[in-house]
Amino acid sequence: MSGIYIHIPFCKQACHYCDFHFSTSTKKKSQLVEMLCRELVLRKNELDSEEIETIYFGGGTPSLLNKEELEHIFQTIFDNFEISENAEITLEANPDDLSQENLKMLSESPVNRLSIGVQSFFEEDLQLMNRAHNSEEALSSLKHAKQYFDNISIDLIYGIPGQSNEQWKENLQTTLDLDIPHISSYALTVEPRTALEKFIEKGKVKPVDDEQYREQFEILVNTLTTHGFEHYEFSNFGKPGYHSRNNMAYWMGKTYLGIGPSAHSFDGNSRKWNISNNTLYIKSLEKDKIPQETEALSISDRYNEFVMTRLRTRFGVEIKELQEKFGKKFSTHFVENAEKFLRDGLMRNDDGIYHITQKGKFLSDGIAAELFYIDEA
Repeated sequence: MSGIYIHIPFCKQACHYCDFHFSTSTKKKSQLVEMLCRELVLRKNELDSEEIETIYFGGGTPSLLNKEELEHIFQTIFDNFEISENAEITLEANPDDLSQENLKMLSESPVNRLSIGVQSFFEEDLQLMNRAHNSEEALSSLKHAKQYFDNISIDLIYGIPGQSNEQWKENLQTTLDLDIPHISSYALTVEPRTALEKFIEKGKVKPVDDEQYREQFEILVNTLTTHGFEHYEFSNFGKPGYHSRNNMAYWMGKTYLGIGPSAHSFDGNSRKWNISNNTLYIKSLEKDKIPQETEALSISDRYNEFVMTRLRTRFGVEIKELQEKFGKKFSTHFVENAEKFLRDGLMRNDDGIYHITQKGKFLSDGIAAELFYIDEA
């Protein structure tokens, strides 16, 4: 089983914390959609005719697509790929785009899952982040979306400067009251060359606080697990039956095709990524050339990615599988280097399956990095 990721690189306005590739001008949107479809056709054989289990529209803001553009993309996909009968088809959406008319249109399309970028229900948080929606739209979009979709995920951000623990608890309680079955929650990260970084440097915004991160992460985990959510990946929580199959495919190392400017692809042995420039992407596809670079992954690269992704999930790293995939040298390296984390209570060994403990979860990326295999060369 494989997946298709489609990057829609347009937004109404730039969020202060975002470093993804996008444009606030939609003048070339219809032209770019045409080139997305051309790229799909040109690359239809890269997945070796595997059945497509997930389709994910990310961005940017995919909810800016109109009915005709969305239909054109779907028609191209279904004409050129074998799509699983029960494929998960997700579209990221901003609350301000989810009018009753748009929700009805999306519900009549192949889309069967919405991922809604709420981020916060507090007006001051949304203004600080320069989100295009307000708190009222955040609430109303979810209430309306539930009339058309059962499978809904929302994004929430914690660690926002000035956000108290009580406000964070209110954000979570609002989500619980709305009975949303999946939540993706991320710490606000200060990325280089973003507006947020400049505001912090100039003293206009308080620096993010590590202790606030930790406290609000613990509140997040305790609140959601108490209310029946499964913490199946570091940043993701789902009610039973509502885990993101698209995200799980990434973490389990399945192959996927990335379509559009800046999109990444993975075939098990190499990664490809498209140019992060809309104009150059269009010009190249007009000549039937795919503007991408390729990196062949060494066995060490693949081992490191396996360790990083698996330790973020509830599945952990199974030593038997690790040895089957990468050999004795790598499994021995993992076991020997994990010993100190076992002693410190940051990891546990459940009959040959290594997990990050609750104590170690907030340090999971650092722990994984300590377990990486670095080639001497």
